[in-house]
Amino acid sequence: MRVLITDGTERAALAAARSLVAAGHDVTVAAPRRLALATVTRGVHAVRLQRDALREPVGYVVELLLLAKQRQTNVVLPITDASVTALLEYRPALPASLIVLAPPLAAYRTASNKRDILCLARDAGLDVPQSLVLESAAQREQLKANPPDPALFPVVVKPHASLVPRETGIGHKKTGVTLAPDVDALHATLAAFPLEAFPVLLQRRVHGPGEGLFLLRWNGHILAAFMHRRLREKPPSGGVSVYRESIALDPDLLGAGTRLLELLDWQGVAMIECKRDVTTGRHVLMEINGRLWGSLQLAVDAGVNFPRLMVEAAGGCPAAPVTSYRLGVKSRWFWGDVDHLYQRLRHSRRALQLDGNAGGRVGALWGFFRHAAQEREEIWRWRDPVPFLVESLSWFRLLG
Repeated sequence: MRVLITDGTERAALAAARSLVAAGHDVTVAAPRRLALATVTRGVHAVRLQRDALREPVGYVVELLLLAKQRQTNVVLPITDASVTALLEYRPALPASLIVLAPPLAAYRTASNKRDILCLARDAGLDVPQSLVLESAAQREQLKANPPDPALFPVVVKPHASLVPRETGIGHKKTGVTLAPDVDALHATLAAFPLEAFPVLLQRRVHGPGEGLFLLRWNGHILAAFMHRRLREKPPSGGVSVYRESIALDPDLLGAGTRLLELLDWQGVAMIECKRDVTTGRHVLMEINGRLWGSLQLAVDAGVNFPRLMVEAAGGCPAAPVTSYRLGVKSRWFWGDVDHLYQRLRHSRRALQLDGNAGGRVGALWGFFRHAAQEREEIWRWRDPVPFLVESLSWFRLLG
């Protein structure tokens, strides 16, 4: 297959490119600059994509189509929410011969809506956080008169979607999740949100390790399943995983996740992000991502090659389902872990709003330098060192 991967600056793009090149596919990686994480990996063709999927979705899709035509591409693999959204919204205008590896638009929109997915998650058998929904910006003032129960704090503040429409109606802008420790911080956070961010969810913080279920569903069947546990994140209180390990599939979570994708009529990959509640031992849904995820390389290293399996399924040759893999494999994103360590050394556990069992600065330093068995570096590879060099130059701001 001739595959065009978008968003070459992303770690997921690098993992997908390495996977598909190793499988013998002809891989082109598009990025806004020539020297990007995935455009410099061995065996790929690098192309520059100048349009921004967030700000100029129409121009982005047109430019991507021209590149796909030049490269005689069969398959487009979008990596970020912005690229997935742009391609899905204009999918009817794409040639029928061009396969876009993304779920149906309706399913993707439902999964991406953090409010709407709660009911489906309950129906599938997943626990969800205690939530209060502010349907509109007008309710910000009502909240001042009737503040939430103090027991809800610290409260997780979530816009209903990671991407919301711009005021002009053209393109999208990103929103983020915030942890508000008290009422004043909550009001300040809500005041900073644009109108388009509403509905906004106020959710009780769930204490426990972050665990993710990763699935590939194709034509009504699960072709791959994998789970990992987050060991370190940035920011340290919760965010992007920088150190994680493969763990055994939890039968209850696998069953609930499979039912949830059935309810969505899903096609493609999905990351069902959860926390295992320390008080109940059950998985509580945080969100669903309908695209490849940042820590994809861990799944590949453990034996579940999601990019290859997805491309083979799209080409009409699906492999046998893959649900067994190596356990205890650890993967570290080095520069992300450096960021985590920097925050741990600079700020106290209280300032970072960490759980009581997070350990202190000495423990954080020991954890960073301790090398575990079966540990793999996510970006650095002896046979493919240039991506790590490019990322390092970018980290030190020596590369634009």
